[in-house]
Amino acid sequence: MINFGNLKTLGVLGGLGPQATDFFYNGIIEHTDASCDQEHIDMIILSHATTPDRTKAILTGDDGQLIESLIKDVRTLEAGGAANIAIPCNTSHYFYEQMQQAVNIPIIHMVRESVRYARFKHKDVKKIGIMGTDGTISTGIYDKECELAGVIPVHPSAQKQKDVMHIIYDEIKAGERGSKHLFNGVVEELASAGCEVVILACTELSVYKRFHNVPECCLDAMDVLIRESIIRSGAVYQ
Repeated sequence: MINFGNLKTLGVLGGLGPQATDFFYNGIIEHTDASCDQEHIDMIILSHATTPDRTKAILTGDDGQLIESLIKDVRTLEAGGAANIAIPCNTSHYFYEQMQQAVNIPIIHMVRESVRYARFKHKDVKKIGIMGTDGTISTGIYDKECELAGVIPVHPSAQKQKDVMHIIYDEIKAGERGSKHLFNGVVEELASAGCEVVILACTELSVYKRFHNVPECCLDAMDVLIRESIIRSGAVYQ
């Protein structure tokens, strides 16, 4: 039985984008082993949909306004009583150090935890494919964590990366369900390159997974964040 007094409030910096935040919230509810309302965790969700585009800020170098916004938001969550912060947006973790230095509570590192989980679940993994935004790919945030874990990161080809961006920006962010043939084409290319695991390193791809079955080799970074958020909040993951 859960001791309600041991549950910790989770702060969520959301809106990056809104569908992904909705997916994350529902995932927390679905995967918390709870028999009543009080066995669920308390959450403070700041859905800041007008946050500047993360990929654009990274690619242009014009990131001052974005960093200021992210720091303000994590401080707001801390001031509201959050014990940990989850950010269901892979690309934003490029600015993880600036955000973490701005608060005294832990920010769950979605990227690091995803790579760790991939290594835990697949002991002999040697190559991990990364499906994410141009911002996520160009910054190498997953590459760094893969290399620290002793595995080789693999990116889609230029054309397949365009397909990934099309799914994310032109389909999912536009309220569509996403093209299955484009998605599977990217996964097949990465698998052919020797990737035993393909990380869905964009929360819009997590939304895609809501509507489509994905190949078994796919590991959703959002699922990892949901699991870690529940456990750190003192509840039971199921």
